[in-house]
Amino acid sequence: MADISPALLVITNLPDSYSAHALAGALIEARLAACVNILAPCRSVYRWQGKTENAEEVPVLIKTSAARYAALEAAIRARHPYELPEIIAVPIAHGLPEYLAWVASETTESTTC
Repeated sequence: MADISPALLVITNLPDSYSAHALAGALIEARLAACVNILAPCRSVYRWQGKTENAEEVPVLIKTSAARYAALEAAIRARHPYELPEIIAVPIAHGLPEYLAWVASETTESTTC
């Protein structure tokens, strides 16, 4: 099998479906993600600036390559409406080899049209 960049699952939450879809489209268009899953809204309870918060959020699961992580993180930060967005990257230790190869190929920077 060809030498490919390890795959990552990147997790973030957005305040609404509109911003989740906008982020997903931008990440796919820029080849920073091979696939983005936008999940059903959930309830998040967390402490922020000394107060307990309770908010509805839209979880987003992003599949990318480790080689594209820095650019992906920068793109999320630039487009995310939160002052401090949750951005967590989890290495994918195992997976269907063909799927992981697809993730790598879809997140390779394109130099041709």
